[in-house]
Amino acid sequence: MEITRIGVVGAGTMGHGIVLVSAMSGFEVIMRDVSDDLVQRGVGMIERFLKRSCEKGKLTDREKTETLERIHGTVRLEDMQECDIVIEAVVENLDLKKDIFTQLDGICPRDSILASNTSTIPITEMAAFSGRPDRFIGMHFMNPVPVMKLVEVIRGLATSDETTETVVALAKKLGKVPIEINDYPGFVSNRILMPMINEGIYCLMEGVATKEAIDEVMKLGMNHPMGPLELADLIGLDTCLYIMQVLYEGFSDSKYRPCPLLKKMVSAGYLGRKSGRGFYEYNDK
Repeated sequence: MEITRIGVVGAGTMGHGIVLVSAMSGFEVIMRDVSDDLVQRGVGMIERFLKRSCEKGKLTDREKTETLERIHGTVRLEDMQECDIVIEAVVENLDLKKDIFTQLDGICPRDSILASNTSTIPITEMAAFSGRPDRFIGMHFMNPVPVMKLVEVIRGLATSDETTETVVALAKKLGKVPIEINDYPGFVSNRILMPMINEGIYCLMEGVATKEAIDEVMKLGMNHPMGPLELADLIGLDTCLYIMQVLYEGFSDSKYRPCPLLKKMVSAGYLGRKSGRGFYEYNDK
């Protein structure tokens, strides 16, 4: 199957990033969110990225204009009816995703592929509500989407070989490196990453070292670009907590138990960069 038009549901951090790389790769893209304000915010973030790319000489003004012309914003889910693939990139809420995919099944042609950018929710479970489990798959992009090369391609129990091959080929056309993953809690990336972050938080809670020391050990000793607490602030502490809860419930294993300090900080509203305070404090600049 050849992909020519891509739909993306969600214009937030991940959604607008997927739209951006798709349009820059020559695809027509429909970007949908629940309000005009959110759609325009997504378009605005795309425009700023393209403007910076032009200023750095990585993109010409003509390429910027052509990229923007390929992007079509909408608040109507029905506008996805001519897309060859629709990638869902909304918040990690299973009920919301189920509702979206149930609607998309009645809107999109039977041969269209439905994909989720989820980082944790089981693909097989969502596929059951899609009406087309053989044409349902996970496409877990990394943040920030324009920079990070990896895409975890997650097969559900019923995902067909043809669907997988089509999505792998699409990811390559987007300039990404697709890695095929089977459907288990946290897939590979978060199953390894989040327990490391969680253990870093335990080290802080137990007074093993300061937050700065914990981050420096991992950067200087393990060659990580960011320490686990810095990275948690970037991802969002609420997101980290949610993923740890999914792992804990999915495996029923105490090694995935979320750190009490992580729970406490989320309850206090200390969510990281997006709230201005997490393990570190961030000003507007």
